[in-house]
Amino acid sequence: MRILAIDTTTNFLTLGVYSKGKVFEYNLKTGHKLSQLLAPAIKSVLCALSLKLSDMDYFAAGCGPGSFTGIRLGLSMIKGFSLALNKPAIGESTLDILAMNSPVTSRKIIPAIDAKRGLVYSCTYKYNNGRLKKITPYALIPKDEFIKKINSPSIIFGDALDIYRDDIVRKTLHASFLDKDAWYPKAHNLITLVFERAGKDKKAASFKLNPVYLYPKECQIKK
Repeated sequence: MRILAIDTTTNFLTLGVYSKGKVFEYNLKTGHKLSQLLAPAIKSVLCALSLKLSDMDYFAAGCGPGSFTGIRLGLSMIKGFSLALNKPAIGESTLDILAMNSPVTSRKIIPAIDAKRGLVYSCTYKYNNGRLKKITPYALIPKDEFIKKINSPSIIFGDALDIYRDDIVRKTLHASFLDKDAWYPKAHNLITLVFERAGKDKKAASFKLNPVYLYPKECQIKK
């Protein structure tokens, strides 16, 4: 099996290729240049591995929440590949992908993505019988409400810490933090999730890649 996986929902483009039992991963800080860098990055990585898009068996993308523009660029690219090559595509929540960065399994795991305007994208996870489980819905919540929810020993990580870490330290004793290397989605985590889904949903189609928008008023797409 070969898989091409990308997440474009944050300031970092994470791109991974699974081929012959190995995962090759490439991470690039794109800022506002994602639209210029996405296609060349995919081409460069595939060329370096002597692979073509048509060699892929699955395509995958992080579906958000996150940057509205980044979500649309990534999903459009992956849907295009899927439709053009008649290959299945799978989407996963960026929060699910991010949660897998935690090496700690004995506490609650709470990824926190900066949603601007004093808001945080977040979800709470916990390991159960060796498997990471989502125990709250995906949420877009004010910073103070987010901090109030940290009411038991928890691992917090994500780019929201760039803004709110000091507030969290002042207002709760239950939070521990991961370093910045764990603040952004990793393509190898997305590939792991694709393996789990691919065995269950062999008829996965590109139209099933639905973005996770949590700003309903601002991000409503009119048909």
